[in-house]
Amino acid sequence: MTSSWVMWDERYAAYDFGLGHPMHPSRLLLTHRLALDLGLLGHEDVRLVPARHATDDELLTVHTRDLVEVVREASADPSAARGRQGVGTEDTPAFDGMHDASTLAVGATLEACRAVWSGETVRACNIAGGLHHAMPQAASGFCVYNDIAVGIQHLLDSGAERVLYLDLDVHHGDGVERCFWNDPRVMTVSIHETGRALFPGTGFPGDTGGPRAPDTAVNIALPPGTGDEGWLRAYQAVVPTLARAFDPQIVVSQHGCDCHYADPLAHLAVSMEALAVAYGWVRDLADDLTEGRWVALGGGGYELVEVVPRAWSHLIGVVTGRPVDPTTPVPETWRRHVEEVYGQDAPRTMGDRGGREIRVGRWEGGHDLDDPVDLAVMATRRACFPGWGLDPYLD
Repeated sequence: MTSSWVMWDERYAAYDFGLGHPMHPSRLLLTHRLALDLGLLGHEDVRLVPARHATDDELLTVHTRDLVEVVREASADPSAARGRQGVGTEDTPAFDGMHDASTLAVGATLEACRAVWSGETVRACNIAGGLHHAMPQAASGFCVYNDIAVGIQHLLDSGAERVLYLDLDVHHGDGVERCFWNDPRVMTVSIHETGRALFPGTGFPGDTGGPRAPDTAVNIALPPGTGDEGWLRAYQAVVPTLARAFDPQIVVSQHGCDCHYADPLAHLAVSMEALAVAYGWVRDLADDLTEGRWVALGGGGYELVEVVPRAWSHLIGVVTGRPVDPTTPVPETWRRHVEEVYGQDAPRTMGDRGGREIRVGRWEGGHDLDDPVDLAVMATRRACFPGWGLDPYLD
């Protein structure tokens, strides 16, 4: 058994909304190149797996036939979409070959979920996945199809009884939450900038799941400006306790890196070091609760050179058991490539803090409800902990 899979396919670059769109495929190509130059790939215990297209039947386990038909029409004639089913909007423009390009990310996530659940591998990573805004009936927020929801539905159809979904993107994971809002087999946990300040305007602490699945939707809505200590504290104060109460059999996580301070579309202030810490915590959680079964996905992230390649190389390193020290120099081969192709000066190290430690105060040590982050965390604990027999103040 290979201990980890990394899903990769050059055809991912076909998921391209055009010049000027924030979600440019260069972020994937640069990540793959950086991971190679760091020596994270090519080991005996790491399998590089090409993507496959998801079939219509697989898409229809989550999405409506109307959406699939509109995407197919737009693939042949982008002008035909006209905003129907969310396709052809400013956020999610139609483009030639849209259906095929979108089904690659879904197929890769499906294969990652299948391989981990079947025991063919312990962990898998698909940086082209994580398209968490797509709804069953509509594309939304740069996301055509929701690869995460299709992958989780496959797990459920394959016999999984409890799937933990963790969403660390700066935006609320609204599409995945909506797909499993009333399904008690899936706990969705989203840590994001509050919807009062950021798209999609949802994901508040009181949104806790449907009548058949109470307390299985968990939303931590953080104030703008939240930095390393607050972001990690929010994770620590909610995720491990609820995860243990839920007792998952597999972890699926989305790792949009747009919570980084340099991202142009959001307002959090998280560093590369904090992202790397969080990746390690998710792996530890899977090791503790699910015998290591973990599917890690990409997501948002729109600073294409400084942030995304470094962040997701850290993620690949954690998934493959080769975490990268943030003080590691960025390989000169990669920096030269960035300068030659993109005309930019690339970062010199894999971190932002110059080796300075992040100090995260544990929730058990006390909290301050005059602090906006602690206030946001307590709102989530009050909303979700009692339903699991937990004390929001003490547990």
